Amino acid sequence: MVKESTVDVILHPVRMRIIQSLINQQMTAQQLKELLPDIPQASMYRHLKKLVEAGVIHIIEEIPNRGTIEKVYSLQDPANATISVEKLSSFTKDEHMNLFFRFMANIMGEYERYLNEDNIDLVRDGVSFRQTSLFLDDTEFAQFIKELSEIYTRVTQNKPEKGRRRRTVATIIIPDRKHEEQ
Repeated sequence: MVKESTVDVILHPVRMRIIQSLINQQMTAQQLKELLPDIPQASMYRHLKKLVEAGVIHIIEEIPNRGTIEKVYSLQDPANATISVEKLSSFTKDEHMNLFFRFMANIMGEYERYLNEDNIDLVRDGVSFRQTSLFLDDTEFAQFIKELSEIYTRVTQNKPEKGRRRRTVATIIIPDRKHEEQ
């Protein structure tokens, strides 16, 4: 059997949802199953096992429960759930396209799950997608990325609690082709 690369482990749509669910919290398989009810129990356990074997998530506690051991999972180091700059730099054009396609497929899956819910209200729920062009020199772009990163860092520290709703936010930055100085 061929071992999956860490990139393949991370980018699987179900495993990506599990990883995102474990950001800033620790959960058992049962808690994950309640949060992600569309994932069959057997699949949940199979994907958790792959994530643990790849070192993406960790078992931080084992609790005896009615004759079995209930494991508590954690994403202890979010860097383990990302693709390194070195790895990205080594990808071919086709590998980058495959990576981008899988990223988009994950986003489409999230949106489809939302649309399949009862009583959705796009305005109330804050659904939005847009595209715009920004004209920034390298210094302005660096400042934009710094400020955006600061906002992301601040809000990704929020833990789930009453009144908070999980929202998926995706950012894609695609530069225009290089132009000669005007």
